[in-house]
Amino acid sequence: MTANKRRGEIAAELDGKTYRLCLTLGALAELEATYAADDLGALVERFSRGRLWALDMIRIVGAGLRGGGNDIADDEVGSMQAANGVAGFTAIVADLLTATFGGASGPATNP
Repeated sequence: MTANKRRGEIAAELDGKTYRLCLTLGALAELEATYAADDLGALVERFSRGRLWALDMIRIVGAGLRGGGNDIADDEVGSMQAANGVAGFTAIVADLLTATFGGASGPATNP
């Protein structure tokens, strides 16, 4: 499985399987609704604070998985394992936000 970075895709290994993740417009709309964000700018601002809760990471990874064509609910994401545990999930979120927004989203380094 190869991810097309030009399309904002990343590849991530969860539960020993490689998935394609992408924050498509639909996935971003899902996150806007989840966070009651007025627009994409508000969503970027929320994520760029560098402080994400575990639930934030579950929602972002879940939206990315669904945007990448995977039928996986957030509750399933919450029980998945990433290499290096929470640090692995943090890296996936940072990579996904960077692929989507460029440097504007900032790294999600402080879960």
